[in-house]
Amino acid sequence: MIRVLLLLLLPFAAQADTIRVASFNTELSRDGPGLLLRDIRRGDTQVQAVVAVLTRTRPDIVALQGVDWDLNGEVLAALKSELRLAGLDYLHHFSAQPNAGLETDLDLDGDGRTHGPGDAQGWGRFTGQAGIVVLSRYPIVREGVQDFTPLLWRNAPDAQLPVKDGAPFPSDAAHRVQRLSSVGHWVVPIETPFGPLDLLTFHAAPPVFDGPEDRNGLRNKDEILLWRALLDDRIGTPPHAAFVIAGDANLDPSRGEGRKEAIRMLLEDQRLQDPEPADPTGNTATVSWKAVGEMRVDYVLPSTHLRVVDAGIHWPDTDTGLRKEAQAASRHRLVWVDLAQP
Repeated sequence: MIRVLLLLLLPFAAQADTIRVASFNTELSRDGPGLLLRDIRRGDTQVQAVVAVLTRTRPDIVALQGVDWDLNGEVLAALKSELRLAGLDYLHHFSAQPNAGLETDLDLDGDGRTHGPGDAQGWGRFTGQAGIVVLSRYPIVREGVQDFTPLLWRNAPDAQLPVKDGAPFPSDAAHRVQRLSSVGHWVVPIETPFGPLDLLTFHAAPPVFDGPEDRNGLRNKDEILLWRALLDDRIGTPPHAAFVIAGDANLDPSRGEGRKEAIRMLLEDQRLQDPEPADPTGNTATVSWKAVGEMRVDYVLPSTHLRVVDAGIHWPDTDTGLRKEAQAASRHRLVWVDLAQP
């Protein structure tokens, strides 16, 4: 048994001179509390496909979106157990309650009703639906975590809240309680072999499913630009050394709806590198949606303190026989970047 475990861990050892950081929207979220835990325990096909994607790519640090949060961390423990059985053991993790499904008493989406999924701080049918998880081989400095999830939208630097007919949309009362993060914004310090590294992770709202007031489009923009405000020392404590932005921005720089200038500003920021990862065919799309096609919405953007060794999107060529496995996991594709010291 020991020999088998050592063989399974060899790919990690081979990467000792690099660190692989990844982002993956797993889309594991279920329609009710406890259902994802049930499916993990009974060996659900999608869960096993997500595990397979992670074991094939073997990131050292990974931000997972679309994982339901629960107070006692049972879902996360069960998922880590499945990964461990597959030979991928993450000793360290971070997760916290997201805004997704966090109920309010107000009509936040302007549909004239309350207590619906759109009236939560972030869209969700229950508290914690489709949260974020950070898994790491290296120690996480929990006391150093910055959590911007409670930040009110109107208090974000240069916030642009929705207006309709010259009045706050859907109401001034809604603006007084509406948080910026649709899921969460975290700065997670990690002690790596290269020294401290801050992982800046988030999952922004889709810039669609609204009206001419463009509530979701504006929110998506401000969620993305919060990272620029952090780097500009306009909110929180900016990273003092190496950092990586890894998450689902839900915005393509050239295709689809949304305020594309936001993601372009992030990609063009001189403090960041865009490795422009691609799959084996050279395609840079990270998701495929039936209604709008392929887009680049998932990102891993290292700071200039680090050297990019390699980057890619896990979307195997059809000839390898692994494409169906990746398709069974999620419409999104895992994005990874291998990093080294300059």
